[in-house]
Amino acid sequence: MKIYFARHGQTDWNKNNKVCGLTDVSLTEKGKEQAKNLAEKLLTENIDIIISSPLKRAVQTGEIISSVIGVPIIIDNRVIEQSYGIYEGVDIHNQDFLENKKNFAYKYPGGESMMQVAARVYSLIEEFKLKYQEKNVLVVCHGGVCRIANTYFCDMTNQEFFNFNLPNAEYNKYDV
Repeated sequence: MKIYFARHGQTDWNKNNKVCGLTDVSLTEKGKEQAKNLAEKLLTENIDIIISSPLKRAVQTGEIISSVIGVPIIIDNRVIEQSYGIYEGVDIHNQDFLENKKNFAYKYPGGESMMQVAARVYSLIEEFKLKYQEKNVLVVCHGGVCRIANTYFCDMTNQEFFNFNLPNAEYNKYDV
């Protein structure tokens, strides 16, 4: 079994360096092109199932991939992006946001902690290991979810976790 975690294509908020959690923004034209390129890369990976976050940017990316590789999409709320609460829409270089991002158990005011995200993402991976043992699963989601998923499969220092960034429309592949 292989599990692929892919980040959605570019949005205006990505382009403008805004923190984007639960705000439901669409892909840009560049994001749609990135999704097509990602789909082409995935053609040789023998994906059996596509799981997507319910947010538009992930669904649009998943639909583009689905149209190329011919695999239907299942929506799963567990891979929705982290809720950043009061930091939603601020510049990604905002010092308060960056300081709070270093505290994994910190619940963003009006949002959730990385530990809460890990609980839902880890449970999803554990379920997939049982449910899809003989399948290759593509999860189309978000940067924060990809960061958390990476910790399930790879040991990371706090600094490595803080600095981890999967670019738009890229993926990591994990052997289970």
